[in-house]
Amino acid sequence: MFKVIIGILCGLGIFLILLDLYGIPYMKTSRAVESLAKKQKEKTSGLDVVLGNLASWIAARIRINDFKRTQLEADLITAQMDITPEMHTANAIVKALIIGVFAIPVYFVMPLLCPVILFLAVFLYRRELKSVGFRIKEKRSKLEFELPRLVFTIEKTLRHNRDVLYMLESYMKSAGKEMRHELGITVADMKSGNYEAAITRLESRVGSSMMSDVCRGLIGIIRGDDNLMYWSSLSIKFADIQRQQLRLEAQKVPRKVKRLSMCLLVCFMLVYIVVILEQILTSVGVLFG
Repeated sequence: MFKVIIGILCGLGIFLILLDLYGIPYMKTSRAVESLAKKQKEKTSGLDVVLGNLASWIAARIRINDFKRTQLEADLITAQMDITPEMHTANAIVKALIIGVFAIPVYFVMPLLCPVILFLAVFLYRRELKSVGFRIKEKRSKLEFELPRLVFTIEKTLRHNRDVLYMLESYMKSAGKEMRHELGITVADMKSGNYEAAITRLESRVGSSMMSDVCRGLIGIIRGDDNLMYWSSLSIKFADIQRQQLRLEAQKVPRKVKRLSMCLLVCFMLVYIVVILEQILTSVGVLFG
């Protein structure tokens, strides 16, 4: 127990010395600045402020090559994460350090557990770096799930109106969060520039084959092509894809129900086991009392 206390105190001491050595501002100052910058009504957590300052300090000293930086910057924009590539990498390092710092006190108690903690820290670091890809994949799946409704709306509107800007603005009123965000960027881009270029940038931002089909049809409308049959076939194709997605989601439900049923069964069994053991211990106590 004494070794654990020494290890914790040593870790805290080293942490405070490093904060003072590298000029990280006080918690109250950082909290006030961050609250004003974000215009938040709620109070900012002191731990978040310290970790944010540490991440900012690390981000200022990280160097990423131009190719990876450009690619990561594009992914962050697609994932709607308003941070720099260096800050994203620094956040991953800080989160890994939160786990890795526990290796110091554990070393004084159980040295064999240190490699396990360090492995978890490295695993968390790699997972945080890939979190952008996970967010993009989730966003893309939500957009693709909504595309059949967008195609159906365009198909019906195309019979009496060929204004692409009107179609997108009208659909934005009932669109989901992700689709509304992408269409909002595209509509603003169309109003300030070339229609075809704006649609092309929408296709490159989303990076989906289904969105590519939609953008190809929109560009055809802008060029004056008679592509009503294209939209009709696209609507049927997307409706089939959506049915397949719903079928796959429905197939996952029984597995979740079985898993929950097993958990419920285990809980019931534990209740009976505890009662039986309590009765047995009471009977043994009476016999030998």
